[in-house]
Amino acid sequence: MSPVTAPTAPGRLNEPVQPQAMVGYLGELDAWVAARRSELAALDAEILARKLSALTADLQLSLALWQAVKSRYELLLVTWDSGRVGPAECARLSSLIWGRLDTGPAPSAQLAGMAVSLPEACRLSDALVAQLRQKLNLDPNAEQLARRLRDLRAQVERIRDQAANEPPAARPAAMAQVAGLAARVTELEGKRERGGDIGGLLGPLEIDAARFERDLIVGGARRRENRDALARARELTDDLTAREQALRQLVANTVAAVSPAPKYAVPDVAALGPLPNTRQAIDAYLDKLSQVSRAMQVVQDAYSGALAERDAQVGLVSALRAKAAALGFGADDDFTALVDRADALLQRRPAPMAVVRQLVPAAQAMLDWLAEGGAR
Repeated sequence: MSPVTAPTAPGRLNEPVQPQAMVGYLGELDAWVAARRSELAALDAEILARKLSALTADLQLSLALWQAVKSRYELLLVTWDSGRVGPAECARLSSLIWGRLDTGPAPSAQLAGMAVSLPEACRLSDALVAQLRQKLNLDPNAEQLARRLRDLRAQVERIRDQAANEPPAARPAAMAQVAGLAARVTELEGKRERGGDIGGLLGPLEIDAARFERDLIVGGARRRENRDALARARELTDDLTAREQALRQLVANTVAAVSPAPKYAVPDVAALGPLPNTRQAIDAYLDKLSQVSRAMQVVQDAYSGALAERDAQVGLVSALRAKAAALGFGADDDFTALVDRADALLQRRPAPMAVVRQLVPAAQAMLDWLAEGGAR
């Protein structure tokens, strides 16, 4: 059952109430009296079921206070007389509302010593019932608080698992922080069981737990990124080292095969030094490896291109011989002298490519001239 709240009383002490205001107030007070009695009955049953004798005195005080309010309400109804009131009755109604309640021989010593008006008694009843609900964990937010505590407990266990993955140097501090969070959750659970108010303490604990879990997750992600970056750097270093050896062989083959050969130096991967162990240094190292990779590609293109040109010239000489034979000029002395000389130079080690570049076009021009009838 949801708790009810005392209605706002009309008028003030020594000031007659307005009949219109009394109509609404009496209706609200009637509902409050009935609802409060139901609340107290439910609380009494809960206390008996759970054998919480320590709360019996609080319940008795609440019941006595309710009885005093109910008695005053009945006097108000008699005086109100279904609205048949004049100035004298309105003044009497004001006195009944704002004057001291007649607690008489109250069953509670606490209540017997109280000098409270009807509105004050209603508000005091609200406070007492709220306190009882809190001690019994029957307040409307109890289920929400219980759920939040369960979620916190589960979160702490997740954090514990995450903290166990911290590096050895950082693990003790992380586990100590987990223990602190777990202790705070246990403390709140105990306080709630004892009927204490934990609503204001849950929020800060949830924030601390969320922040710590976030930090652990972010830290773990960063470590994985660092490991991945280091693995990439190691893999790229191994690849470039293998490429370096292959390029050196390519350079040697090219220098032996053609002249002049390109003049590019093969980058030395070892000159970059050992792999670093910090993320910033690893990132810088990866940038250098990328530069080395681009430089190696320039070297490879240049030296491979030089060999490819030599092979292309060999193929072109063979094609010119075949074309000349097809046209009937394969035995022409001038043409033969040119292609034979070009062929001989291409077989030389290293082949003088500057000369070959002159001879092969000359042989092509000679064949074209012969094909156009230049031999007639």
